[in-house]
Amino acid sequence: MEPKIFDSSLKENQYRHEFKYICSYGELKMLQIRLSGLMFMDSHAGREGVYNIRSLYFDDYYDRCLKENEAGIDPREKFRIRIYNHSSSRISLELKKKVRGKTQKLSCPLTKEQCGLLMEAEPPRLSKDAPPILQKLCLMMATALMMPKVIVEYDRVPFIYPQGNVRITLDENIRASGRVDLFLEDRIPLRPVMPAGQHILEVKYDEYLPDFIYRTVQMENLRQTAFSKYYLCRKYHL
Repeated sequence: MEPKIFDSSLKENQYRHEFKYICSYGELKMLQIRLSGLMFMDSHAGREGVYNIRSLYFDDYYDRCLKENEAGIDPREKFRIRIYNHSSSRISLELKKKVRGKTQKLSCPLTKEQCGLLMEAEPPRLSKDAPPILQKLCLMMATALMMPKVIVEYDRVPFIYPQGNVRITLDENIRASGRVDLFLEDRIPLRPVMPAGQHILEVKYDEYLPDFIYRTVQMENLRQTAFSKYYLCRKYHL
């Protein structure tokens, strides 16, 4: 059954539940078949139902974000720049926070020029009405030597459901690069960071997860994890 397409222009400023699971390629494809008849396909995924995500993550001089992630500190936050399908036509700066076990994502658009400066650890010149997220990153760059550290890239199959603001994503081929200077290039050197055949299922929702979706994603061998793509990719490049 072909999945229905739904515009995923969802609110970003609320805190959400987020659970992650390690699964095999077979489990990932079985979930994709199950969910395609029950949920909407994210409209940004295109005809093939998949898109590429590339993120450039920042950390400070002392690698505070990395160490807080490793220690499970709550609250914590991290900055990243994100593009899709290797295209610079849409560049977003995102601030992801974790507070009391829930996550919040705030974002703002970046120009290609702003992105280029941030890639070089140079804060762009800002106007008074610059987005607060960008202002905060520039402040952290000036005071804590926040700078780009690693590129994280993977392929995502995204499903959404309006009730409960549910988003389920199947992430394959997670890989990393230390060549932060090549972030906007089409092709960059990348290294797989997970054992062969392992991928990630993410389940995100607001206040509730509909029961039929909960039952659908239940598989015997799924293992919940505090997995962080940023943490794992940094460990491979330290």
